Amino acid sequence: MKIDIDTFFKKLDEYFQKGELDKVEPYLTQTLEMAKEEEDYAAYIAVGNEMIGFYRSVSMFRQAFDIAEDVLLLMEELQLERSEHFATTLLNTATAYRAAGKAQQAYQYYQQALQIYQGLLPEGDYRFAGLYNNMSILLEQMDENEEAASLLEKALAIVKNLTDSRAEQAVTLTNLALLYFKLDKEKEAGAALKEALQIFEEEGNGEEMDAHYSAALAGAGEAYYRMGDYESSLASYEKALAEVEKHFGKNQSYGVLCENCAAVCSSMKDEKKAEEYRKTAQNIYEKISRANSGL
Repeated sequence: MKIDIDTFFKKLDEYFQKGELDKVEPYLTQTLEMAKEEEDYAAYIAVGNEMIGFYRSVSMFRQAFDIAEDVLLLMEELQLERSEHFATTLLNTATAYRAAGKAQQAYQYYQQALQIYQGLLPEGDYRFAGLYNNMSILLEQMDENEEAASLLEKALAIVKNLTDSRAEQAVTLTNLALLYFKLDKEKEAGAALKEALQIFEEEGNGEEMDAHYSAALAGAGEAYYRMGDYESSLASYEKALAEVEKHFGKNQSYGVLCENCAAVCSSMKDEKKAEEYRKTAQNIYEKISRANSGL
């Protein structure tokens, strides 16, 4: 009996929408085991990819790497190593390595995915936009900011030609705004960020926001900080904290945002609150480090 993959994704989405993160991992593990028992390889690959993304989002990197290796080996055994699905798994794996701070491994996986996409997909295909977005984040971490911005501009051009791509446009604009700040292109950064926040808020109708909304809020926090508007900066960062916790729990991104809040509080001469944020960040990093020791 094959797994109904549509039902699987519907249930998974419900858990995320309700903020029931404690139910996600057991559900993923149970479904993966069912797929293995039934030898339903298509479902195993789909569920495995979801697990890579989930473990990355909650900073459980060891588990993300383990399932990524498992799925990639299975796909090689099935002779799918030149397929679009293999490239997508490579992309997910690369993003997990990037989040764990393992830049070289991440870059190799991204390049491998790009080569497969270039051999299979027409120029301008929407999947290139996702790959360019992810690669740009890695290049930014490697201080290759000009190249990172170039990739994001390519991604933005692609998603603007797609229907129902408002959320993707907002994510890309957010990432581009943060890069423009680094390149001292303040005017371009402000315009991109303003457009991104407007899209997120329009799409969310003031209710359930896209999970990437936190990145736009963090970008707004940085923009206000650069302008010396510390109260607005802190408000944006704290709103971003709430969004991250709602969607992913207190993960690595939550820790980074706490450090940003601490920096703003220090600029506001509120050292007591700054120290509280620094301690929260430190506790999160120590917890993540213990969970991923030996990587």
